[in-house]
Amino acid sequence: MSETGRTRAHDDLAVRRVPVSFELFPPRSDAAAIALGRTIDKLAEAAPAFISVTFGAGGSTHDRSLTVLRYILDQTTVEPMAHLTCVGSSHEEANHLVREFLDAGITSFLALRGDPPKDSDGDGLGDLGSSAELVQLIHRVQQEREPFAQLGVPGAPKARRIEDRPRPERVAVATFPTGHPRSANRRQDVDALLAKEVAGANLAITQLFWHADDYLRFVELAREGGVTIPILPGIMPVVSPKRLARLTELTGVPAPDDLAIALEIEPDEAAQREIGMRFATDLARAVLDGGAPGLHLYTFNRHEAVLGVLAELDLYPPRAARPTSLTEHA
Repeated sequence: MSETGRTRAHDDLAVRRVPVSFELFPPRSDAAAIALGRTIDKLAEAAPAFISVTFGAGGSTHDRSLTVLRYILDQTTVEPMAHLTCVGSSHEEANHLVREFLDAGITSFLALRGDPPKDSDGDGLGDLGSSAELVQLIHRVQQEREPFAQLGVPGAPKARRIEDRPRPERVAVATFPTGHPRSANRRQDVDALLAKEVAGANLAITQLFWHADDYLRFVELAREGGVTIPILPGIMPVVSPKRLARLTELTGVPAPDDLAIALEIEPDEAAQREIGMRFATDLARAVLDGGAPGLHLYTFNRHEAVLGVLAELDLYPPRAARPTSLTEHA
């Protein structure tokens, strides 16, 4: 892209007032918890639509996840989003967990099936077979918590109607632009996402991907398949070869050779950070130019790289008029 074209694209992104969001994981120590508090404070300065917090399989990080969510709720003006996994949970356990988050004031969720234990033979996977079932359960628990209320009908003094009960702010789900490991083809991934939307999901967030075309083609297929909810691209600035290798292992998505080689041959950590930020910035700009409704940035519990990417896109510091709603970008 020419310098003039890059500048024009840069200005266009600023005018679009793109919503952003972040993902964190619970701290593993008291020292990490203090550092995470500072990170949250810095991320909040970007005026994100929400900050999500991961939740270990089987509730392994339950208390720490809830502590982070409460910090976001109490100490910032940002909406906290709780990750929930259903693998290994009974209906009763999942119901109790959703109710606990709602009672704490958390009204947005990312509903995930979760990965079964590696040594599992299919037993003990729980009562909920899919994230779509978890989405339904979240809405059902919210309805159970809110009693029906009756309202008068204008012009009919004796008539009454039932007031609409509040629903969770956001119920998001994951989707896989490069294909889920258990999917036979992309169409199956689209069908799975559509089932989640039918169950009540109102936002999708992608797993990591490395090429803009993977995301853009998947969104096109999803729209052709009837999916209407916003599909947020999930992007992480990868700032070390070790982290890139770990992500490849976790996601099963091969890393681009050019990024892997550039990180591997550069011994300086600051230069590695610049390489990762530049790659993430170019990827983010490409998906936004292709119509992405916002950016969901995986932070690895650090604020420097993700805020650096947003700064390169002229999305940080945020402009006062920038919205935090994703609905207008659907």
